[in-house]
Amino acid sequence: MTTLDRPRPPIGIDRAAGRPGRRAWHLGRGGGGDPAWARPALLALLVATAVLYLWGLGASGWANSFYSAAVQAGATSWKAWFFGSFDSSNFITVDKPPAALWVMGLSARIFGVNAWSILVPQALMGVAAVGLLYATVRRRFGPGAGLLAGAVLAVTPVATLMFRFNNPDALLVVLLVGSAYAMTRALEAGQAKWVIAAGALIGFAFLAKMLQAVLVVPGFALVYLVAAPISVRRRLLHLLAGGGSLILAAGWWILAVALTPASARPYVGGSQHNSILELTLGYNGFGRLTGDETGSVGGGGGTGTGRWGATGWSRLLNGEMGGQVSWLLPAAVVLLVALLWLSRRAPRTDQRRAAVLLWGSWLLVTAVVFSYAKGIIHPYYTVALAPPIGALVGIGAVGLWRHRGRLGARVVLAAALAGTALWSYVLLDRTPSWHPVLRAGILLVGLAVSALVVGLPTLSGRGAPVVAGVALLPVLVAPLAYSLDTAATPHTGAIPSAGPAVAGGPGGGGPRFGARGGVAPRGGFPQGTFPGGPPQAGGGLAPFGRLGRTGGMGGGLLDAQKPSAALVQLLQQGSSNYTWVAAAVGANNAAGVQLAVDRPVMAIGGFNGSDPVPTLAQFQQLVRQGRVHYFLASGGGRGGPGGGAATASDITTWVTSTFSATTVGSSTVYDLSGAAGRTGT
Repeated sequence: MTTLDRPRPPIGIDRAAGRPGRRAWHLGRGGGGDPAWARPALLALLVATAVLYLWGLGASGWANSFYSAAVQAGATSWKAWFFGSFDSSNFITVDKPPAALWVMGLSARIFGVNAWSILVPQALMGVAAVGLLYATVRRRFGPGAGLLAGAVLAVTPVATLMFRFNNPDALLVVLLVGSAYAMTRALEAGQAKWVIAAGALIGFAFLAKMLQAVLVVPGFALVYLVAAPISVRRRLLHLLAGGGSLILAAGWWILAVALTPASARPYVGGSQHNSILELTLGYNGFGRLTGDETGSVGGGGGTGTGRWGATGWSRLLNGEMGGQVSWLLPAAVVLLVALLWLSRRAPRTDQRRAAVLLWGSWLLVTAVVFSYAKGIIHPYYTVALAPPIGALVGIGAVGLWRHRGRLGARVVLAAALAGTALWSYVLLDRTPSWHPVLRAGILLVGLAVSALVVGLPTLSGRGAPVVAGVALLPVLVAPLAYSLDTAATPHTGAIPSAGPAVAGGPGGGGPRFGARGGVAPRGGFPQGTFPGGPPQAGGGLAPFGRLGRTGGMGGGLLDAQKPSAALVQLLQQGSSNYTWVAAAVGANNAAGVQLAVDRPVMAIGGFNGSDPVPTLAQFQQLVRQGRVHYFLASGGGRGGPGGGAATASDITTWVTSTFSATTVGSSTVYDLSGAAGRTGT
């Protein structure tokens, strides 16, 4: 039996004093008696994170205008706030539950509707997530591991992107980290209240992004069932209570929408039958896994692929997703395996192994789902992987470093460092003209430090801390550089991505849309898979708007354009006499106008223009009642699957054949207030 295999005293809990017992050698110290440097170091980490996430935040403007328009609606109407309506007249909701909009909407009510009031809450959620991750890891592994875990999360490029943006992912991540903290507390003594708290946090996260929130549930439940220091019966009862709290936290709003008569609420955006259950289980549920997403702009496809790129184990490493989150993914997997191997002889209730399993299950389940899902998936979804990667790197690196006198620990550390340096070189090499010295320097330093780690016993006592400090360079510098580039660059549109532009992507070298705006911004659709088919010349319907900044009502799916001053002035005239000052196909075609005019604009067909609402008869009735003033036309493209594309096409055909067009700036506008529109069909 080697020294690595030799059994060691298990971790325990001094229940009387509530303090961690003797520490397990392979995983480091517990949470009591922090050194003097711990609190100042934590404060420095949080301040640095706040600077990274807040500096120049207003440069992104409305960021994702689709959600900003919904925040504007919620700041005007409490009904719109509750349901997550796109417009304050409550025609249709966004295609997600509204929890993230609730936070931003309250901020906008207090501070006014502007870029800062919308984006600052997101940035503060990022700081909170870093602090919660530190607190969770520190409880079992000490402040050093917590600080490294928090730092990894803070500088992960996709985290910097999402905590500076107004998509729902920021709230999702901070709530999931909170649920991991609650489960860590629950595992310490088998307390039901913490399991219930974890379930409630996951349930509220469900109201931010539905199915993605529950990906942590199987692993969390299994770890508690195996490792909690109480009887099997109590473990099962606690998990049932936690499941109940999850259902209550997520289900109350779902039930409220389901029980509200359709005539008393907005249409459920993203569904084909005005059903919140359809949205939950279909478009935002199992459809994300299978690709069967009626009304989606893409998704679906043959075996191993879909409109959102090839599936498979390498998906998280490819040109679209690799630079977002995978910098330390290989190291996290190596350290996870090493920690589980070293703790294989620990008793069932070993709390540090349970914590490793908790974070490992989060990482592996989410990674597998992201890798093989055939439905809609964007690079920024990978922000959900940043907390477990940070936790495993912090736990593994610091735990093994404390036992660097053992050859096995040094070899694992050296392998993780060398692998990180090599992988960072590969990722940086995808942007060959972007600071080329950086990738060479990281590779050389990483390989050199790896060799020094193996040879640590030959160094003096003072040499080891120097090696530890230098070892952080290949770990943090590359993702930090990408994060700084992300923070320095304004991001708009529906599909943002972090870091500098990367050549190629899924499908290889195709057009890239949706990251920073512009004619060909980064991230988005694989080669040849424009949403709803290729752009078409002349006539027709554009539920997505134009792909790029080509004037008119362009922007669509990718970026809501700012309307001309002439168009804003026209729409504001007599706007109080109408329920909707205008109607446009697709929510993003309507978003920029609504934000500029500060009056509700009807988004025909919802976000994608593919929701079958309103019908032609319903729209004609609203026009005859004088509730819609103008129709804003856009050209090119066709809708995704679903009945809404045909419905919107019928409305467009009726409007263009019944009313006269006027050119305002670069926009084509139809005035629906004439007598012909109110009587003719």
